[in-house]
Parts: sequence; structure tokens; C-alpha cells
Amino acid sequence: MKRNTAVITGATQGIGRAIAEKFLKEGWDIAICARSSHDLKSLQLKWQLQYPNARVVAIVTDMEHIDQVLSFAEKVLHEFEAINVLVNNAGLFLPGTLADEPQGLLERLMSINLYSAYHLTRFLLPSMKKNKAGHIFNMCSVASLRAYENGGAYSITKYALQGFSDNLRMELIPDSIKVTSIMPGATWSRSWEGAPIDKSQLMTPEDIATLVWTASQLSPQANVEQIVIRPLKGDI
Repeated sequence: MKRNTAVITGATQGIGRAIAEKFLKEGWDIAICARSSHDLKSLQLKWQLQYPNARVVAIVTDMEHIDQVLSFAEKVLHEFEAINVLVNNAGLFLPGTLADEPQGLLERLMSINLYSAYHLTRFLLPSMKKNKAGHIFNMCSVASLRAYENGGAYSITKYALQGFSDNLRMELIPDSIKVTSIMPGATWSRSWEGAPIDKSQLMTPEDIATLVWTASQLSPQANVEQIVIRPLKGDI
């Protein structure tokens, strides 16, 4: 029996990890990437024990560098005949104001938060177009919707990722490939550790994973274009 495949970037923690685990639980094969070789190897071993029938491809990739992004994409296509779901999740948040943030921050965040998704998607698209099917999820943010304090360059990149999603969605309609923008508010991850925030104010990564999975399971003629989700008690 042919198994479905999902590609998830930035999948060793937080939202990316939760999404990968959700697809594994549902019987899918996955390809993941992250910067940490140790984290990738540990997760791969854990998941192969937990899901012995699943194929878990884990490749060390720094999404800031285009050559590594393209290398990851090439290896994915070598491993999997078809890609059913692509989740462009890798991203980096660094707060700041446009007037005072370090020189080069915008360029760095654009590379990680936008260019990585752009180049990975372009490399995998011919395979998805050939099959006339697939679903691309771009991990945007509520920062894609409005400016906020200390958003700085990060917010610019998330606005840009949303623009990428909208253009991509329009272009891929003839190919029957879906594109969904996920726009979460504050969600628990390692970056919140030590912060003076009540954890109950934050959403869980599993919340986002559930939404991605559900959107991926709709009929071929239905596409959720945007999903906006915030903590019940509001933005932090």
C-alpha cells in the first residue's frame, strides 16, 4: 500500500515537531530538517521505535543558506516519489525596532523566514505539479496581519510570507495544489522558557498541528486559504 508523505521544516521542536508527530500518528512517512544534528538523530530514533512502519528521513539543514535548502529538497525527491504535504515551518523570531535593530537583521530573517520557503517550494513544485495534487502550508503569524510593538524586521518577513502564499495559491489553482497560510498567535516553544508568562496563556503546538492535519484532509475541491488562531485570553 502506497503511503502518503509530508515534508516539514524546522521539525525538532515546537509547532514543527507537533505537526510531524501528528502526521506520523496518522500513518504518514515524513521528511524533516533542522540545524541540530543531535536533535534530529534523537527524534529520528525515537520516532522509528514509536512508529516502526513509518519512514522518517531526517536531514541536517540550515535554512538560512540557499545551497543547504536546495540540497535538502534534492534529497527529499530522491527519497520520496511524491510529496503530498509540504509545511514551510522553519523560522526565527528576533524582536526589535526598525530604527535600532542590528544592521543585516532584515536580510537574515528574510533568508530564514521567506527565502527558505520560496526556494524549497520551487524545487518541490515540479513533482507536485506532475501529480496534480498536494497541499502547501506556510507558517505565517498574526504578525502577518498587523504591525505590533517590537515586531521590526520579523514582522516584515511574515507579511512577505503571507504575500508569497497568496500569489502561490493563485498560480497553483490549475494544478489542483492547495496553499494554506497558518497565522498563529503566541504558542508554547523553547523560546518562551524563562519568560515571565503564565503558560496557560499560550496555545499548544498540538493546537496548530491539529489544524494543519484537519485542513489537509478536506475534499479535493475545498481549500482553507487562511487560518488565524490566537490564545483565548488575547495576544501577548
